[in-house]
Amino acid sequence: MDAGMNTSTHLKAQARCPLQEHFLPRKSSKENLDRFIPNRSAMDFDYAHYALTEGRNGKDQTAAVSSPSREAYRKQLAETMNLNHTRILAFRNKPQAPVELLPTDHSASLHQQPKSVKPRRNIPQTSERTLDAPDIVDDFYLNLLDWGSANVLAIALGHTVYLWDASSGSTSELVTIDEEKGPVTSINWAPDGRHVAVGLNNSEVQLWDSASNRQLRTLKGGHQSRVGSMAWNNHILTTGGMDGQIVNNDVRIRSHVVETYRGHTQEVCGLKWSGSGQQLASGGNDNVVHIWDRSVASSNSTTQWLHRLEEHTSAVKALAWCPFQANLLATGGGGGDRTIKFWNTHTGACLNSVDTGSQVCSLLWNKNERELLSSHGFTQNQLTLWKYPSMVKMAELTGHTSRVLYMAQSPDGCTVASAAGDETLRFWNVFGVPETAKKAAPKAAHEPFSHVNRIR
Repeated sequence: MDAGMNTSTHLKAQARCPLQEHFLPRKSSKENLDRFIPNRSAMDFDYAHYALTEGRNGKDQTAAVSSPSREAYRKQLAETMNLNHTRILAFRNKPQAPVELLPTDHSASLHQQPKSVKPRRNIPQTSERTLDAPDIVDDFYLNLLDWGSANVLAIALGHTVYLWDASSGSTSELVTIDEEKGPVTSINWAPDGRHVAVGLNNSEVQLWDSASNRQLRTLKGGHQSRVGSMAWNNHILTTGGMDGQIVNNDVRIRSHVVETYRGHTQEVCGLKWSGSGQQLASGGNDNVVHIWDRSVASSNSTTQWLHRLEEHTSAVKALAWCPFQANLLATGGGGGDRTIKFWNTHTGACLNSVDTGSQVCSLLWNKNERELLSSHGFTQNQLTLWKYPSMVKMAELTGHTSRVLYMAQSPDGCTVASAAGDETLRFWNVFGVPETAKKAAPKAAHEPFSHVNRIR
């Protein structure tokens, strides 16, 4: 009784669902069929019409002149055209499958192998970790974040430089600069991942050994004001100052100033050596990008640049050399420019210019794919991933509430760290994991900075 009522209620509930197909289960194909009712879906109405009208007349007319060969031909044609029915009405059997008069040629499809479609990489839209970064200087012209080859991240917060070991998650304080010398205005790891250069507000540059936590030397006399940008090229440390000068320092010798590049009229806020170490790109607050070539540089020359690029209309801090195409440089302009431009540094030609809609603070190339990441200011304070060379937006990563002034890339090229004026440091898995790294990585890989909760 209860079961019957439940079944009835269930069927009523199903019936109330609008626009739903309602199917009753059937145990066998013979159930619910009446043998006296023809099955219309199994009938060939065209043949039925022919059999009732023309078919009988045709048989009567051809009976007299029929011959064995003609009769054999008629039967063969009837089988081919599916005309050998014995009944007009069908009760059970479905019509026979049509016969292909022209066999399909599959040889062409055998030669066309399906193209392997690369699965689209999942790009997380949120940062995988957010850390506190109090007292970080909110200054567009400085460079306060760098990730070394030994997988240690360095960040300058006010007068203090902190280090994070990505392998162990440990945090340490490298140095706190005196008030009269600080704050820290730039930081850059040497290629060995052990030594780090610290640029100061008083025009000095300190070299530190991160392993022993010991200061090695102080570079003086190269600049007249703060050092806001630096770039290593083997044993040469190139520094850019507010005085507009670019100085090559050989850290191995006592008289460290070996070359001075003069061309900018305002502060040098961006410096990047090419992968070959032959060309140097510099960006300044004078809206100019210079390309310098070591083979033609001379300390006695007053104009040493290879190319002077003046298409930007605002300060140029963001510089990035392409890792997969030699002599390709990407540059980004400030709030009055908002463009990313691409240059052939052999010829000095501008290859493309893209309006991003907001201040471009930093640029990073993906080491494994043809992609470019840019960080921005007002209004969205976002990170934008672009597909190169189409410059189609692949993703926009938001979370910062102030302009994203600094970015640094992990040694494996997968993770990007960003620091902003909102006093936060965020880590983004924006570039994914390359196939080689996937195979080599252990299953229980240690998450970088998993034990760090606050930057102090």
